[in-house]
Amino acid sequence: MKLVPDAIARPSARVGAIAQNALEVARFGGLETGEEPAPFEVVAEQRVYRLRHYFADAADDGVQRPTILLVPPLMLAAEIYDVSPNSSAVRDLHALGVDPWVVDFGAPEHEEGGLERTLTDHVLAVSDAIDRVREATGGDIHLGGYSQGGMFCYQAAAYRRSSGLRSIVVFGSPVDVGNAVPLGIPAGVAGRTAMFLADHVFEGRGLPAWASRTGFRLLDPVKSVRSRIDFLLQLHDREALLPREGQRRFLQGEGWVAWSGPALQELLRQFVAHNRMVSGGFVIDERLVTLADITCPVLAFVGEVDEIAPPSAVRAIRRAAPRADTYEVPLPAGHFGLVVGSRAGRETWPTVAGWTAWREGDGELPGAVTPIVDDGPRQLEVGAGTTIGTSVELAGTVGVGLVRSLTRGARRSVRNLRELAEEAAGQMPRLFRLEQIGPKTQISLGLLLDEQAERAPDDVLFLFEDRAHAHGAVKTRIDNIVKGLISVGVRQGQHVGVLMEPRPSSLSVVAALSRLGAVVVLMRPDGALEREAELGQVERVIADPEQAQAAAETLGVEVLVLGGGGEPRDLGPHVIDMERIDPDRVDVPAWYQANPGRAVDLAFIVFTGEGDRTRAKRITNHRWALSAFGTASSAALSPSDTVYAVTPLHHPSGLLTSIGGAVASGARIALARHFDTGTFWEEVRRYGVTVVSYTWALLDELTEAPPQVAEQHHPVRLFIGSGMPRGLWKRVQERFKPARVLEFYASTEGDAVLVNVSGAKPGAKGRQLPGSAEVRLAAWDPTVGELIEGPDGFVLPCTPGEVGMLLTRVRTGVEVAPGHPLRGVFTRGDAWHVTGDLFRVDEDGDYWLVDHGQAAIQTAHGPVYAFPIQDALGDLPAIGLSVSYPVVAADGRTLAVAAATLRGDQELDDADLTATLASLEPEHRPDVVHVVDDIPLTTWFRPITGPLREAGLPPVGRAWVAEDGHQRYVPLTAARRAKLVGKAAAKPKA
Repeated sequence: MKLVPDAIARPSARVGAIAQNALEVARFGGLETGEEPAPFEVVAEQRVYRLRHYFADAADDGVQRPTILLVPPLMLAAEIYDVSPNSSAVRDLHALGVDPWVVDFGAPEHEEGGLERTLTDHVLAVSDAIDRVREATGGDIHLGGYSQGGMFCYQAAAYRRSSGLRSIVVFGSPVDVGNAVPLGIPAGVAGRTAMFLADHVFEGRGLPAWASRTGFRLLDPVKSVRSRIDFLLQLHDREALLPREGQRRFLQGEGWVAWSGPALQELLRQFVAHNRMVSGGFVIDERLVTLADITCPVLAFVGEVDEIAPPSAVRAIRRAAPRADTYEVPLPAGHFGLVVGSRAGRETWPTVAGWTAWREGDGELPGAVTPIVDDGPRQLEVGAGTTIGTSVELAGTVGVGLVRSLTRGARRSVRNLRELAEEAAGQMPRLFRLEQIGPKTQISLGLLLDEQAERAPDDVLFLFEDRAHAHGAVKTRIDNIVKGLISVGVRQGQHVGVLMEPRPSSLSVVAALSRLGAVVVLMRPDGALEREAELGQVERVIADPEQAQAAAETLGVEVLVLGGGGEPRDLGPHVIDMERIDPDRVDVPAWYQANPGRAVDLAFIVFTGEGDRTRAKRITNHRWALSAFGTASSAALSPSDTVYAVTPLHHPSGLLTSIGGAVASGARIALARHFDTGTFWEEVRRYGVTVVSYTWALLDELTEAPPQVAEQHHPVRLFIGSGMPRGLWKRVQERFKPARVLEFYASTEGDAVLVNVSGAKPGAKGRQLPGSAEVRLAAWDPTVGELIEGPDGFVLPCTPGEVGMLLTRVRTGVEVAPGHPLRGVFTRGDAWHVTGDLFRVDEDGDYWLVDHGQAAIQTAHGPVYAFPIQDALGDLPAIGLSVSYPVVAADGRTLAVAAATLRGDQELDDADLTATLASLEPEHRPDVVHVVDDIPLTTWFRPITGPLREAGLPPVGRAWVAEDGHQRYVPLTAARRAKLVGKAAAKPKA
């Protein structure tokens, strides 16, 4: 007979079990399972990590096994790969015939110096572990990593250029972090938040283990609460809880470790804010690294419901590593479920074992493994820029039509609207600062560099030949150059020539002269040196070692040499080696003030034209700042960008656009010695280039070059510069999409700056840049080369579509006014510069360059303008480049001749030529069109017509002549040629 009925005994026993188990959990953090970890030996113990070899005894049996080295993420202990006997990657892999090794970073909070470790420390530790495992096993290995540990695998593999690796296996490891931002937060907001955290929250401190654990729970609070409730509801049933107790204890607390502050800062800056896992150009041990250098196969496990590493972010390895064969295994799992739990045991680790066997040549590719599908070109998501690429503050200038088109595009997603708003907020301070500049405002290149060095001394300023140079180090170099300049007598306001090829020293010396307040005269190595020295009123010249002796012999002024190191060297007579000056022994005089330049002060002199036609362009600090901030805003440049500056500083585009825009925005500058299509895409990947500068036809050869592997899914989002022909523009945007072209125009006289922000009209110069001088088109008589006045004596303004002279209003407060401005042009008392360039304005308000005023070809049927002809010819797919020029016949008639190159093996016929030139009015069409093998270019890719003009009228063959009042084009025969020119062709007038 039972003394206690079951109705009472069972609930009592249940309550007792709950109490007993709850007490055990409270005292020990969980239930005692009696489970033992998998056996391992610590094979090596280094400053940052310990190397574990699991089941080391079994490895001595002489059986050849695939070897895998597993890397944990920083916030989790190495036991993530051995949570419990029921959830153990190392046990499963060993049972499946794989030799498992694990990198153990330990708990940084308990390791000496652990909280001071950098991200670079961990990447180098993984690379070192690879070498040690290879040495121990005698062969190449597989490298695997979970979550951020997989990011370490990618980074170490790229750093090593895949040396010693049979494959990479990752589990929920994001590559495109811009697509891994939770809760739909715009990439720009996330990027700025990441930078704030890096600069202010984690400066000098790490992230405690409890914070990592709490943050993970908050990503899915409902699931976290549900798992706790489930545990409590089963607390009476110990046997039901024990199989999963090890996993619960690991995830609830024991598995979490602290994250060192420097490592977290570097992760936030390089890979969250700037998304350089995708773009490339991240820095490891002062060396530039890109995932494009990974060549071994990659297998990525993708959690289809992973909130931390969304599928698109994980699959981005396909874009980031174009040389690697990339595969995936999609699983219906969350982030932890990829490596922990029953599904991992059933699917993940057997698939890994099958993959390693296949790579060793001992089996078939597992059925669950499939290639990652190429999803086509995609816009790179970066932390402080967006895919919109146009700032709202420009909308007032670029017009309502553009605003409407942007709005329509942004309506496609709520996220795009948010990105548009946050981009505008990011760009507004630049234009606001520009608007606040008065004549006496201190503003200069040197000042902006100083501000950035103070704000972020460890951030990279420029990249050159695989090395990264930080703001702080560059500032020290610039300050030392300033002391050297002072020691040889350079003072504020002096005109100092700079004669250098592209190199770090050229940027440093220009910045030093700006900091000193001197006028930088940027001389061209291939220019007319004596003429430029005279126009620039040069008192002394700073040259690189290669240019020094020629400058000393040609110019007869003091030559200072910078660059090439400080070792003793023979630079020839009359040359001072500034590298031999000890800055610590230079006494800084009382008159010295860093960055004294005011907006109105002359800052730079650059040159255009050749030989006797060389002209000097005087640039004030305000004019430089206008272009710099204007470029930064128009291109939405940010510290996430890297600008490929192939255009040298002595070219106006290099000084004002690429270098200026990068400095004003905090973007990195990738310096290139020269442009080489064979290495261009390699450099883009290595530097992480997102913006490429150009001049004129620079990109023509690139568009015609054979496709390269590194070109696939490239990170470039913009090509910025000036002078690109319309046909080339279209080819650039078609081949390199989703990148687009941002075209600028800057007048030689005055402060006129136009920019084609939207890119919707290839070939157009766009509209006035906010903050630049007002521009207007004035009626122009091309036959006499004069402005046309009305009855009241004022100059007539142009109507839409009418060709006129571009005028820019004089702003005496902030500009140096060269020449003699016209006054009383449109109203009494106004003052305008004549730019010398002819434009037309379309009905939308966009400006189109028609020709240079003195270059219009005066024919019997009226003026013929060069650029509309080039635009029309460029619309033909067969045509590469084209130019127009005058040829004077024997009877004195001037003929308009167009020369064009053909692309590849394409041909040009009468019908195509007639059709494309029909877009022009008959009187503006050329008399003759002919095909040439090549068109001469200047050093910086501007087409020149001199040699073609000297050759006169083209011969018969691959040439066409206009007939029937320029209504159609027919082949140029001998008879037609004779009829066209009379007895003989004469050379054109000079």
